[in-house]
Amino acid sequence: MNERKAVTVFGPDFPFAYDNWITHPDGLGTLADGQHGKTVAVIGAGMSGMVAAFELMKLGLKPLIFESGRMGGRLRSEPFTNSPQSIAELGGMRFPESATAFNHYVELLQLQRRPFPNPLTEAAGSTVIDLSGEPRFARTMQDLPPLYQEVADAWTQALNDEAHFSELQQAIVDRDVATIKQYWDVLVHEWDDRTFYDFVATSKAFQRLSFRHREVFGQVGFGTGGWDSDFRNTMLEILRVVLTECDDHQHYIVGGAEQLPRGLWTATPACQHWPQGTSLKSLNNGATRSGVKKIQRVDNKTLRITDQYDNTYDTPAVLATCQSWLLTTSIETDEQLFSQDHWMALDRTSYMQSSKTFVMVDRPFWKDLDPATGQPCMSMTLTDRLTRGTYLFDNGDDQPGVICLSYAWMSDALKMLPLPAEERARLALNALQKIYPTLDIRSHVIGNPITISWEADPNFLGAFKGALPGHYRYNRRMFTHFMQAEMQPEQQGIFIAGDDVSWTPGWAEGAVQTALNAVWGIVHHLGGHTHPQNPGPGDEFEALAPVAMSE
Repeated sequence: MNERKAVTVFGPDFPFAYDNWITHPDGLGTLADGQHGKTVAVIGAGMSGMVAAFELMKLGLKPLIFESGRMGGRLRSEPFTNSPQSIAELGGMRFPESATAFNHYVELLQLQRRPFPNPLTEAAGSTVIDLSGEPRFARTMQDLPPLYQEVADAWTQALNDEAHFSELQQAIVDRDVATIKQYWDVLVHEWDDRTFYDFVATSKAFQRLSFRHREVFGQVGFGTGGWDSDFRNTMLEILRVVLTECDDHQHYIVGGAEQLPRGLWTATPACQHWPQGTSLKSLNNGATRSGVKKIQRVDNKTLRITDQYDNTYDTPAVLATCQSWLLTTSIETDEQLFSQDHWMALDRTSYMQSSKTFVMVDRPFWKDLDPATGQPCMSMTLTDRLTRGTYLFDNGDDQPGVICLSYAWMSDALKMLPLPAEERARLALNALQKIYPTLDIRSHVIGNPITISWEADPNFLGAFKGALPGHYRYNRRMFTHFMQAEMQPEQQGIFIAGDDVSWTPGWAEGAVQTALNAVWGIVHHLGGHTHPQNPGPGDEFEALAPVAMSE
């Protein structure tokens, strides 16, 4: 029996094989004569900015990287001060197997991965689902009351009834572009105005069940946990996630995800033009430039970057990987650099709020067995209490462990916004005490808690995009911005990338894919080209382009 091929993030909006493009022996392209060594400005040292800079360096350009905060962007791994090997993953922390372009760079840097302890997975060991004040212990779905299986079955049935899910996902597995477009392009037209909640509430599969089933689906969901924080978002965005299995088969990076952008900073790949041993660090004289406060047009071939200390840098191309709102707030950006349609899209981006609170504990005590039940004394926990999701990270029996006390979104995250770390930890521990009344979690906590609210950070203003109904056109404008041949001359040469430009916000794969689009765009803008045997996303754009909707 043939083993089924793997699902990857191949489309569905733009089904281009980024993983094949970046691993092809002929490379990503060749610059025009006289362009080697030219400086290109990259705004933002997160995953998207570092991937783009890394690939542009390999092609012989000099990426000058500007960063207003900390290298890594939303891959932020915060060590506990009294145990630097113990990490709080404040941003991206779980990465699916289907993210093949992202995983290419993980493998390139030889970073170690382990299965993420999601609910009801082997990596979690055990799970407690606490709803309406009633905690239930489980290792698999079969350990839970029938209601939970009914919810899971209804979700699967709804997807197949209304979205041709099985056929569409098989087309993604097979990389069958024609079939993907046959199904997906129709769904875009039919579902652009449809919320996630509308899909759940009106599907025949859920209508046969009770409101309680929908409530359970929202509170604890499937795969990675509850989905009610996404109920307002367009169903297209949710469908992309589940079609490409971004919500399943996930890993974390041992030692922290921030190692990835930092590893690209110091890596010394073989490069065109540059001598062996060249790195982004060496090309930037050991440090990123400070934050950008102004982008302006000098002439049709030159853009000028002004940093926060009024230093200016002239360059033929700029890549902005910061969150799009920053181009309308903290960065003074020439209005002529984007069309009014693109300004509308950049400004209409809708960001989701997110908060996390972590503590370090003396050891992975949760593996201790409760003498009364014979079960682990604590488990990965999903609840309708303010903690929502609590995750346990085991660094070894003789090492401190880490607990993500609370991972919350939207209104649940906003409840934490004005509170200091110590108060957030207190509230989370109080909530967990009600679920585990005989367990003294506090007796194991050592050191200070670590927390984050991404919406309170002026360099981010939110965790990531959550596209609303009616936003497909905006998303398409942003994603396709790297195709600039039809733009006015004053709009050419500035590019955008990042997960809020992608179709899959919140997943680092989208940041990587849009970075690679920008690489193609910059090379093309500078008169370069791809190898005939390895066409890039712009070369195949006409055949693969996201469906255009009437304005």
